Amino acid sequence: MAYEIPVTQARAELADLINRVVYGGERVVVTRHGKPLVALVSAADLERLAELDAAEEQVVSSVSSVREVAPAPQERRRFGIAAEHRGTSAS
Repeated sequence: MAYEIPVTQARAELADLINRVVYGGERVVVTRHGKPLVALVSAADLERLAELDAAEEQVVSSVSSVREVAPAPQERRRFGIAAEHRGTSAS
């Protein structure tokens, strides 16, 4: 869970907040009117987020390159009618 602090208070306590993030391992969410505005995270956390983002992009790219392949004739015979109707939407 992140520590939340209003932006006006965060301005006055910035040095302390940075120390809490860097040395205390905390995450700080700065709010305005009770709504999250920005977050202070360590450089290590930011690097992990970037790695997760890159991994997610790789998965999306891999999935989007998959194409539907028509079943081979032996599969049609093996599964009969079900293979003939695969891919059609039910009413």
